[in-house]
Amino acid sequence: MTPRIRHPYLDHPGPIPFAHRGGAADGLENTMLQFRRAVDAGYRYLETDVHCTADGKLVALHDSTLDRVTDGGGLIADLPWSDVQHARVAGSEPVPLFEDLLEAFPEARWNVDVKAEPALGPLLELIERTGCWDRICVGSFSEARVVRAQRLAGPRLATSYGTKGVLDLRLRSWGVPVGVRRSAVAAQVPESQSGIPVVDRRFVRTAHARGLQVHVWTVNDPDRMHRLLDLGVDGIMTDHIDTLRKVLEDRGTWF
Repeated sequence: MTPRIRHPYLDHPGPIPFAHRGGAADGLENTMLQFRRAVDAGYRYLETDVHCTADGKLVALHDSTLDRVTDGGGLIADLPWSDVQHARVAGSEPVPLFEDLLEAFPEARWNVDVKAEPALGPLLELIERTGCWDRICVGSFSEARVVRAQRLAGPRLATSYGTKGVLDLRLRSWGVPVGVRRSAVAAQVPESQSGIPVVDRRFVRTAHARGLQVHVWTVNDPDRMHRLLDLGVDGIMTDHIDTLRKVLEDRGTWF
């Protein structure tokens, strides 16, 4: 049974398609251009990551450094925005400010992975200032970070589980009597971790019984997408946005 909608962020008529970093398969992950491509392809839900520069600017980038995906280098936390803005993803596209992404795509909803503690305060301040509580779900591998976000923002903010919350939910699905945080609205998980399956029918059923949606990352193969949807997952994050759209269209659940 699909859980009732606990937060306006999750108000979508079918399984939620997330464009992971805008659709990272094209090599222009987390760029304005790639998010535009996803939105033009019909995606309403976009996934990104945020870090904070040395002078407090919130940028959309997965890594803590510029080295892997840009022609620049150095730790973002050590660099001012005046340096970061000159770096180019794949040598061509600038690193965007998250605030600019919010403004550029006013109808989009964002799944935001807060990669480092210094980014949390600026993100919550931005959400408060722009009033976009219904458009953002905050996640992190750090359970303490998402708990802190929830404590600071209250029920206005949608959050997913961190690693500990997911582990507790997995244990509960196996019958281990552990408590799980009730303020989250979703469990966002990989299919498996270290060779151990995470997402199966029991896990989905346990999450739904606690009013949680299950979103799975990062799934690029159409057969795996179909298998997960057959299990009843509520969302899929993908680098291959055309593939996921085709799968959902074939199932009659692309909206």
